[in-house]
Amino acid sequence: MKLKIGVMGGAGDGILDADLERAGQLGEAIADAKCIVITGACPGLPLAAAKGACRRGGTVIGISPALSLDEHAYHYGSPTLAHDVLIFTGSGLMGREVVNIRSSDMIVIVGGSSGTLGELAIAYDEGKLIGVLTGSGGISDMVETILETCNKETGARVLYNDDPVQLVNNLLDVYRKEHFRHPSVFCRGNDDEPMLNEVEGKRDIVCGMTVPAGKAAARRKRKSAEFVFCSLRCAEKFDEQPSHYLESTTT
Repeated sequence: MKLKIGVMGGAGDGILDADLERAGQLGEAIADAKCIVITGACPGLPLAAAKGACRRGGTVIGISPALSLDEHAYHYGSPTLAHDVLIFTGSGLMGREVVNIRSSDMIVIVGGSSGTLGELAIAYDEGKLIGVLTGSGGISDMVETILETCNKETGARVLYNDDPVQLVNNLLDVYRKEHFRHPSVFCRGNDDEPMLNEVEGKRDIVCGMTVPAGKAAARRKRKSAEFVFCSLRCAEKFDEQPSHYLESTTT
């Protein structure tokens, strides 16, 4: 699946044209990297990123605080046209922030004030990979100080850069090499979840590969039996014809 990069930032008035332009470049960079942009479906810097992604033919998903399109556009006064998909949470401005963060594989902080601070706190507490577009004002220029003050180890990784393209490239490099199975965002690294630690040497019944402990891409349960798979492709082949593979284990 394509990676999803959440863009969280200032949605108020008075944003400098230069900051809007860089947010647009951020959206372009995300689309050029074949990733999906997720925003809070709000105006300001996230909208500029959404428009940038659209210019490059990218996909944009907006997580709306509203219950419906009418409430989104009229009550919240939020944009629609730069988004391919709007997901209506009905959770309000603060409530939808959790959905924003958890729906994103990594996030980028651009400018922002109290709302963006909330998104930063959620992402940091949940061990996300976070990029900060420095020099864009607001919260983004205070992140390092804020996190130092928190003095809390969560497993989050924070990258700083004032170049939107380089920031996206750096985030993808770190995510693909090390953060995609980080304990704070991937439950098998959590000692409190022993049920998800596979028995060493289990065999993928689709391709026959031996799957080392903790390295399965997916698992399925059928009655009292549990199966692990080396890849999502094998798991989905099993889902299509489970009886075919189950019969092969009994013959």
